[in-house]
Amino acid sequence: MLSRTADHLYWMSRYTERAENLARLLDVTHQMSLVPKSVDAENQNWGAILALNSLEDRFAETYDEVNAENVLRFMVTDPDNLSSIHSCLRAARENAHAVRGTLTSETWESCNMTWIEMRGQKFEQIMSTGIGQFFEWVKLRSAVIRGVTFGTMLQDEAHYFIRLGGLIERADNTARILDVKYHVLRHNGDEGATDFYQWGALLRSLSAFEVYRKVYRDVITPARVAELLMLRLDMPRSLHACTRGIVRVLESIKNDQSAETERLAGILHAHIHYARIDDILKQGLHEYLTDFMDRIYELGEGIAHDFLMPA
Repeated sequence: MLSRTADHLYWMSRYTERAENLARLLDVTHQMSLVPKSVDAENQNWGAILALNSLEDRFAETYDEVNAENVLRFMVTDPDNLSSIHSCLRAARENAHAVRGTLTSETWESCNMTWIEMRGQKFEQIMSTGIGQFFEWVKLRSAVIRGVTFGTMLQDEAHYFIRLGGLIERADNTARILDVKYHVLRHNGDEGATDFYQWGALLRSLSAFEVYRKVYRDVITPARVAELLMLRLDMPRSLHACTRGIVRVLESIKNDQSAETERLAGILHAHIHYARIDDILKQGLHEYLTDFMDRIYELGEGIAHDFLMPA
């Protein structure tokens, strides 16, 4: 496969997954904002989203104050913010269009229709209809694109690069969401119903609430939330599941220069596979997740060098 084609497929998948995960992050922050708290504490939560994506300076160029409305406008519909949901869905569509002949007609139509519907929505319209409903729409459209893609495409190299892009992006974003929200809740959470609501919102943001109940059958605790989202191999959005998937895909597409990238992926998977949550928390969850995100970034750089850059 041409590296240019692989690059478009990989980034089509990454941008689609990024839009979904951004919707999940904004949704849980919005849900948590409904719990009574001081204005400063609430704005700090919204500011954490900007910090998470290194967008503080870019945000400050347009907006004077960090608050719910400004951050939502910036992260949802701002076409000048390359990290907004609007921009991610546009980029996913542009990459899909570049390799339209490689995709099935169902995959292309799903991606194209998602962008057409997105570009027709204004921020005021989204807010009046309900921002939560919009986030559900983003998650649903991402699921539709993913389902149609893996349900109709031949399982060849094109399929593998789409899969690889989604797994890299999902691993990175799960780590980011957990890192930010875990520490906000640990430091600001209250005992009782409010605390339960906030932890439940975090789990729901990653489609993990029912899974948690099935696995642990007990009250929601921070350590178990971290364990579920990091170490459970049978949890689809966990770091463990993502890293195992990355290793398997790389085995299927390996070439003469990808040995080092495969090694890095294997080390990262082993790092998660043999970890124990008590040891991670003792070491420091933030430090562990920061190291994981650095490794994912390094892995992405290796993938780009070995497969996506023209020789």
